[in-house]
Amino acid sequence: MKLSTKGRYGLRLMIELALHEKNELVTLKEISKQQEISQKYLWSLIAPLQKAGLVRAERGARGGYMLARPASKITLRDIVVETEGPLSIVECVRTPSVCHRNALCVARDVWADVSAKIENALKSITLKDLVTSYKKKESAFLKARKQKVSK
Repeated sequence: MKLSTKGRYGLRLMIELALHEKNELVTLKEISKQQEISQKYLWSLIAPLQKAGLVRAERGARGGYMLARPASKITLRDIVVETEGPLSIVECVRTPSVCHRNALCVARDVWADVSAKIENALKSITLKDLVTSYKKKESAFLKARKQKVSK
């Protein structure tokens, strides 16, 4: 299983919005600059996230985007499903009728179990968790950089 660019960049877009959760609206231009993702690509990601109720837009000269819910209420699963689609790693888990062997297939049981574990893992991680991790990494990075410069 491999996440596409849509899933990876969609998560980066959402993390950037979460980093500004308590501040003002964020423009796609700002997100593009911070996350090094083209604005054109961000446009293709923002629409499904808006439609899913994860992102809110405000129009106008001072417009931009923000999270539609608190970062603590948005899971990695929410983002991945909206950018990638269903989480089943094989079609027969999501749609058993595609295979006449599903009642006897032990492999399908394994894939169903793996899919459920992936889904549960993604449900357990919130955007708030990711922002907290980011801030810790950023702090450690800046501290190491400062020490390197002072030598």
